[in-house]
Amino acid sequence: MLEFLQPFIDWYLANINYFTITVLMAVESSFVPLPSELVIPPAAYLAVTGQLNLILIIVFSTVGCVIGALFNYMLSYYLGRKIIYGLADSKLARIFFINRQKVEHAENYFLKNGNISTFIGRLLPGIRHLISIPAGLSKMNLKSFILFTALGSLIWNTILAVLSYYLIDKWEEYMQEITWGFIAIAVLFVGYLVFKAVRRRKSKKS
Repeated sequence: MLEFLQPFIDWYLANINYFTITVLMAVESSFVPLPSELVIPPAAYLAVTGQLNLILIIVFSTVGCVIGALFNYMLSYYLGRKIIYGLADSKLARIFFINRQKVEHAENYFLKNGNISTFIGRLLPGIRHLISIPAGLSKMNLKSFILFTALGSLIWNTILAVLSYYLIDKWEEYMQEITWGFIAIAVLFVGYLVFKAVRRRKSKKS
């Protein structure tokens, strides 16, 4: 996998700037499964060396996430459920590791948790780039969609950028462990949000 991605990594390392960060994070938030772990940590390294600003990395990566998510949202909003699921069954979708089951999973998660799932979904690997599809299918309020997407993306990008900034010298040696650490933090945070939501519902019923 790393050998397959090496040409992209080499190109990106030679062309890291706020524009490429924005574009690649937009791609990451669309239907293309580009891991944010390949985009933000190298940028954080340049922040360590003083060539980029860490805060601006977070800002532009979040802007990119919103742009990519909006692309999925608009596509789903205007094409509708039948066409979206038809595309999910196509050979082209398989190239991007998308299938009907993944789209159904994202839609069921959205229907179960409501609009807040747009926020929570941005913190869940495997569903991050797909959660905007059911938001578009359900015609979620656009302002709410942008707000929740931006907040969720901001939290994830901040965690990834800050940890990369302080652990960059260990990144290559411990990349798998650090990545799982990011996932664990996201899961714990989501668990906390779910716990609060459940308690709030129980208190309303009582």
